[in-house]
Amino acid sequence: MPLLDTHSRVTHRPEPGFALLALVQATLIFTITLVAVPLPLIGVEFDLSTADLVVLQIAYGLPYSGLLLLGGSLTDRFGGTNLMRTGLWTFGLASLGAALAPGFDTLVAMRGLQGVAAALVAPAALAQVAALFPQAEDFDRAMARWGGISVLGAAMGTVLSGIVTTWVSWRWMFLVPGVVSALALLTERWLLPKVLSKDRGQSLDLFGAGLALVGFSAGGYGLAMGSETGWDAPSVLAALVLGVASLTGFAWHERRADAPLLPADFLRDKGRLAGAFGIFLAAASMGLVTFILAIYLQSGPGWSPLATAGAMVPYLAVLILGGGPSGQMVIGMGTRNAMILGLVLSAIGLWLLAGFGPNYVVEILPGLVLLPAGTSLVFAASAVLMTQGVSPVRMGLAGGVMNTAMELGPTAGLAGFMALASLRTEIEAGWSLVFMSAGGVAFLLAVSACFVLKRLQVTGAWK
Repeated sequence: MPLLDTHSRVTHRPEPGFALLALVQATLIFTITLVAVPLPLIGVEFDLSTADLVVLQIAYGLPYSGLLLLGGSLTDRFGGTNLMRTGLWTFGLASLGAALAPGFDTLVAMRGLQGVAAALVAPAALAQVAALFPQAEDFDRAMARWGGISVLGAAMGTVLSGIVTTWVSWRWMFLVPGVVSALALLTERWLLPKVLSKDRGQSLDLFGAGLALVGFSAGGYGLAMGSETGWDAPSVLAALVLGVASLTGFAWHERRADAPLLPADFLRDKGRLAGAFGIFLAAASMGLVTFILAIYLQSGPGWSPLATAGAMVPYLAVLILGGGPSGQMVIGMGTRNAMILGLVLSAIGLWLLAGFGPNYVVEILPGLVLLPAGTSLVFAASAVLMTQGVSPVRMGLAGGVMNTAMELGPTAGLAGFMALASLRTEIEAGWSLVFMSAGGVAFLLAVSACFVLKRLQVTGAWK
């Protein structure tokens, strides 16, 4: 069981600690998208191919998603405090290494190390949130806000990367996560409770962790590279086969392991399963918008990186202004209704973006306003669904699963939807098909939520 320092000053003043954890969580997601806008400039500087740029784009997300379940298990075993400190040190040093990278190989390696560190920090941060808000009602309110933080971080990465790249250099973008890591390490002793654990004798499922890492990484790589090098390329086929085989082996192994990373009954709860799907789809939608618009606006109308970043400001503004109301709506109208409304708004926003074109105000802006309003609600409702009924001693697991869904969206989800673009001969027509398809999936998930979550009840703490 976790040990909480009950003499900590944050017991009665949790908000400063929550603000610090929110900043850390936003930065972890921010780091996914910080290379989206400067990718063309990085490609020119290092003379990279399109395939190289794809590798750079996914180098952070693949180890992040592949190791999150292990990070959750380590959090439950060693406590959120120790894991977060270790992860922040590694994350900060890797960010500095990326900023100083002399070449492509070093930059990819540092992005990968950032992902490994983030897999330690993310579930540990959620365990700290649970310690800050021990009362179930307060924790649900905190999680409703927590869900909107992630989507805000992703949008900030796109906007800030364009500004910093234009005014200074893309290398300065990697200093942002380094500075946040340093700030968190300097202040967490005063703002966060010390959460340790007695369960250090519990064995770690390292074999399962290896299968998950190989499965998510190989599968994500195959999906990402398929649209670039062709689905019949030997490397793509090998990666996809390895990914499917590893994940199949992971599912088989977890049902028989003594201390599984992902106990079979965890996702049997309809609320948690719906929350995982909601987070995955919302994250994939965000990835589609930032990826497609960043490329289109610079290659089509010929906008500069700064102008491209400016185009995303309304998206960011809706996220900032809607974060608080989204959390309040989840608590006020219930997670089921908030989830359904968010998915419907997301679907309409994606369908509007399917008609994108050079007229920004008419053909892009409406979708950029409606989509974040929907995804904010989806993230907020999903965060509550994923953690309701989970006992504090297993909050690391909940954080690992929740963040895995978050990371698979911009990697595997993005790659899967982008594969549909190859069904059209014209690139822009393919992108329109992608937006239409994503909107259709969001609408179908909303319809499913009407029935799946109709009689949702939390019957007790999942242990």
